[in-house]
Amino acid sequence: MRLNRVLRMSAAVVAAGLALTACGGGGSDTGSGSGAKNVVAKAKNDKKLTIGIKFDQPGLGQKQADGTYAGFDVDVAKYIAKELGVEESGITWKEAQSAQREDLIKKGEVDFIVATYSITDKRKNDVSFAGPYFIAHQDLLVRADSTDITGPESLTGNKKLCSVKGSTPAQNVKEKYAKEVQLEERGKYTDCVTSLLNKTVDAMTTDDVILAGYAVQQPGKLKLVGKGFTDEKYGVGLKKDDTESVTAVNNAIKKMQQDGAWKAALEKNVGPSGYKIPEPPAIS
Repeated sequence: MRLNRVLRMSAAVVAAGLALTACGGGGSDTGSGSGAKNVVAKAKNDKKLTIGIKFDQPGLGQKQADGTYAGFDVDVAKYIAKELGVEESGITWKEAQSAQREDLIKKGEVDFIVATYSITDKRKNDVSFAGPYFIAHQDLLVRADSTDITGPESLTGNKKLCSVKGSTPAQNVKEKYAKEVQLEERGKYTDCVTSLLNKTVDAMTTDDVILAGYAVQQPGKLKLVGKGFTDEKYGVGLKKDDTESVTAVNNAIKKMQQDGAWKAALEKNVGPSGYKIPEPPAIS
């Protein structure tokens, strides 16, 4: 009899624990810390966010000599964070290289990414996107004395084209414009710039707004071909199926567009290069 009572009591304890878990207790996600249900809940409860950006893209996402971060993507990220209830002091910035972005999101190492992150169907299999917050056009960066590269179709023969690992532009060129081009992949955009300057590659490709920043950094040495092709829709990368956070981020982007902060951020960060500021894109 005593054994039966003990067994019944143990079964009751187990059942109570299961019920507590089902109701959200016993260590379940509360929207706080690394186990947060979504970005909205974490921002509300913790007042902190970890955001992925590029560290080496002038005008977009760049780590400054004093340890601060500047660029259009940085300004977009800060605006979104503030709309979610997180001040700049509550942001931890993490470098998001192109080939690492999906893993950073899936592993929970960042809450969201604003890093010239083109929205593609393939990437949608792994992450969700808010936006687009900007539409760029793929272009080519060449040495200032180059005369034979006038567009993607001219990358024939033994021409070498550089882009970064995990990005879409170089493959676009090979598939659609110049099948013979030799692709050279690097870890960072700055590595491609170095290769272009030391003549180990003939051109660099990515989005025009990114290339414009590098051209400004190397006056008289590099130039933008200026014949944009393809549309690159930049989105904010979030955890797959986090629909509440996607909606909240979209609302923040719309507000940034409407109150003038979006245009002001572009004019401040890339306007000095002569880049023509476009109209803001419609949010999908």
